[in-house]
Amino acid sequence: MNSHDRTRSPRSANPSGAVTLRKPVSEDGAAIWNLIRACKPLDENSVYCNLLQCDHFRDTCVVAEKDGEVVGWISGYIVPGEDTLFVWQVAVGEKARGLGLAGKMLDEIMEREECINVDQMKTTITKDNDASWALFRKFARRHGGDLDDDPHFHEDDHFEGRHDTEHMVTITLPEPLAAAA
Repeated sequence: MNSHDRTRSPRSANPSGAVTLRKPVSEDGAAIWNLIRACKPLDENSVYCNLLQCDHFRDTCVVAEKDGEVVGWISGYIVPGEDTLFVWQVAVGEKARGLGLAGKMLDEIMEREECINVDQMKTTITKDNDASWALFRKFARRHGGDLDDDPHFHEDDHFEGRHDTEHMVTITLPEPLAAAA
């Protein structure tokens, strides 16, 4: 079995207590929803949305498990018509913080066969989200990528003043990571 095609059932025990990374299955949806709810101030989607992400977008999402518990999650998708991975959401639970897990999860997705042609990563981040800025800057440096950002979804134009402006972060990679692996 290819390490990038792990499809173990959710919440299967890991006797070593190590964090394992795998593609999600639909049964992970509720656990992912609970993880996101515990990771304030992340935007909560519906459980149904998380189920769809696990089912329809499993090839570009990753679950991190420790001792049978979902402790990390990244959702993403390939932008239609582009060689770009859009990272929708990153969540790391308290039990797994400080392990560099978010960066490992990003690498896990980017090294998959499904991302063989991906030469850009995009995400949106508010200016005050220091943890996300650090994660994506570190990813860009680690892979020799160039990081640019521009205001994209504006506080007043898109969010009616109820949410800070989201900056579109674009990391252009020197070559697709999956092809290089």
